[in-house]
Amino acid sequence: MAIKEVIQTLNQMQADAVIERYAIGGAVGATFYLEPVATLDVNIFAGFRSAPGNLIVSLQPIFDYLKARGCKMEGEHIAIGGWPVQFLPVGNPLLEEALRDSVSRDVDGTPARVFTAEHLAAIALQTGRAKDKARLLQFIDAGALDAARFQAILDRHGLLDSWRKFERQFLSDIP
Repeated sequence: MAIKEVIQTLNQMQADAVIERYAIGGAVGATFYLEPVATLDVNIFAGFRSAPGNLIVSLQPIFDYLKARGCKMEGEHIAIGGWPVQFLPVGNPLLEEALRDSVSRDVDGTPARVFTAEHLAAIALQTGRAKDKARLLQFIDAGALDAARFQAILDRHGLLDSWRKFERQFLSDIP
């Protein structure tokens, strides 16, 4: 299963104005900066268009578009090129900034939008699950973060206390 087909589909969806902008996040996004890890799906964060006069954003246009191109629903995912893909809204200021500041990466000649390493790490800290903390440690161990940029993101989004707690828990020799 090549991720390239997912990316080509996303780029076409953007060109066809089904989504405004997208970026790959989660474990697949992290593989652009870290060693690949096993994951069950691709998390796509996107700016969605709402219907005229409607404040509620519906994912139905995305599903209709993809179903018309042979993709099938699998629970909360839609299968694109053999990958289960989950479309997620940018529901908080950190995710909005991560989407806005996403970067282009080349995947076998196809451009893909991806969250920056610093945003992926900040999102992992904010989410706080065990697997997110492990991913944050991977970013640190790999030296994949620009420390000043990461600290600025944490400061802007009120995550400095969470970071200090994480440092004490995982990065300090002092209990």
